[in-house]
Amino acid sequence: MSKFVTQCSAPGSEVQAFGAQDARRLNPKKLLLSKWTAASPYGKEKHFMVTGVIQPEHPASRIETVVIEAVYSRRVFSLSWRDLSDRQQWLQGWQ
Repeated sequence: MSKFVTQCSAPGSEVQAFGAQDARRLNPKKLLLSKWTAASPYGKEKHFMVTGVIQPEHPASRIETVVIEAVYSRRVFSLSWRDLSDRQQWLQGWQ
């Protein structure tokens, strides 16, 4: 079972999305409480905040999943933190 953490401890896990020429570089250590805007809002859910980082069961494994919350509706869901580097879906900050 995975557990919530408030910090990420995967050293050197900064990545760049594959296949994207102007891909955004993300560091999972800095994702907690970061703000995001959905490129295609659905049901008034446009602004989101990363409210949790899910730590893998094995400490040597890298973090794969974050918990994101819609600011308007407070709906919470999880997704791969690498999905946030897709500029077709997510814009960094609130816009």
